[in-house]
Amino acid sequence: MSDIRVLIVEDDPFVAMDIEAAVVEQFGQAAELIVVDSVTQARQVTAARLSCALLDIDVVDGQTFEIAASLLKKGTPFAFVSGSTPGDVPEHLRTVRFLRKPFSTREIARFVSDVVAVSDNGWRPTAP
Repeated sequence: MSDIRVLIVEDDPFVAMDIEAAVVEQFGQAAELIVVDSVTQARQVTAARLSCALLDIDVVDGQTFEIAASLLKKGTPFAFVSGSTPGDVPEHLRTVRFLRKPFSTREIARFVSDVVAVSDNGWRPTAP
């Protein structure tokens, strides 16, 4: 298992591929990407250790706010990556990073690099 584990919850396969590409460009094979398209699948994955998560809000079987709250409680860094607005996020989750679609892959890579750099695994990002 990789030290860098990134959960991507996104139900649009093209958007998911863009997010994956941004992370792979930054980390290459050093990162394990877990891509799911539903809240149900995300629930199963969040039981394991994650370095961070990138959550679309509206996915196949609902909204990811429950997943977000669970990650927040565990101290797992995450960001919303959504076409929704920050105002659509429940108040207790509004301090979380919000990347509005259409996002730049640089924003995605920067977020993941920043949270991984401060983790205990010792990895440090390279300069852009």
